[in-house]
Amino acid sequence: MGRPRNAHVVAELPGFFFPALTRLPQFLQLGDNLPDIVMWKYIIQRLELHHPFRISRGVSHFRETIRVSVEADGRTGYGEAAPNPRYGESIDGVLAALDTLNADAFQPDSLRSVLMSLPQLFPQSPSARAAVDIALHDWWAQSLDLPLYRLLGIDPARMPPTSKTIGIAAPDEMARRASESAEFACLKIKLGTDQDREMIEAIRKVTDQPLRVDANEGWLNREEAIRQIEWLAGVGVELVEQPMPAARIEDSAWLKQRSPLPLIADEAVTNPSSVSDIPEGYHGINIKLMKCGGLFAGLDLLTRARTAGLQVMIGCMVETSCGIAAAAQIAPLTDFVDLDSNLLISNDPFEGHPLIDGTIRLNNRPGLGVRLIERGVEPLR
Repeated sequence: MGRPRNAHVVAELPGFFFPALTRLPQFLQLGDNLPDIVMWKYIIQRLELHHPFRISRGVSHFRETIRVSVEADGRTGYGEAAPNPRYGESIDGVLAALDTLNADAFQPDSLRSVLMSLPQLFPQSPSARAAVDIALHDWWAQSLDLPLYRLLGIDPARMPPTSKTIGIAAPDEMARRASESAEFACLKIKLGTDQDREMIEAIRKVTDQPLRVDANEGWLNREEAIRQIEWLAGVGVELVEQPMPAARIEDSAWLKQRSPLPLIADEAVTNPSSVSDIPEGYHGINIKLMKCGGLFAGLDLLTRARTAGLQVMIGCMVETSCGIAAAAQIAPLTDFVDLDSNLLISNDPFEGHPLIDGTIRLNNRPGLGVRLIERGVEPLR
């Protein structure tokens, strides 16, 4: 591209508080012209789970995501879409959105223009936006032969440890899974059933690791929610994610006033504009690239959350190491990390970043730092 490989690095800017926690990163030279895109490709990936993954809304025995790749100048950038029905998405809807990528109408002249245009291109599909955003970020960082987190001015040494998620199951089964997760600094326990206390009690018999709880909107009235939270505060729980349905704004505000534990919004926050309503009912937010539309939107969301005085968690859907690697690029800017869903699947097609003593350690490979290790799968489109 005719410029020094480190032309976009701003070394004098502080590493931790992202130099661009100002709506749009100024150091990220997004005005640069993109080369001619050789090809966009995408395929459906069926991800096999090691065991059924249950939350308060239902259970999955496998998940499907869409792998997206962009080829230009001899490099391939990878992204991933993990659509979630909770947010009105489906595999077919994402494919329909992605079908526009090779259309004549899709002729962006710069990285900035394409990233800013994604909400208009795919207004109903945040995970399609995320896939394209992630693939372009991967390609862009590869073109400069640098890890993406370095281009973003982020210090990998500040990475918080990730939690390990234990899905809903019989109490003794949840205890068994917890006992097999000793390398993690904390566990995230899915609740939202009529056996919540029995599950926690069983887990507490086998470990004293700090726990984080995610009810996934499973507590349907505020009196039940506050009783559960008060009890959880006494058994080593650090925080509670989305205790009540996201639409129950007044109840969430009532709960926040009384909760002895921090409350983290997940389903209640989906994009940067939704942050304004969060401080009334929550102490923090869970950023997921698949909800908000990728790294560009995720950094905007993080900026707004910090401005509002909110704590920040970064989480994931069930994703491969590609999606996890993308979120991990900005994870050192957050307070809590929940990026472990690649560990739930048995056929991860990517090799990503190593997990050492319960913490993701970002490698020095260019781009996202992932390698495609699955071969021989033909693109669906």
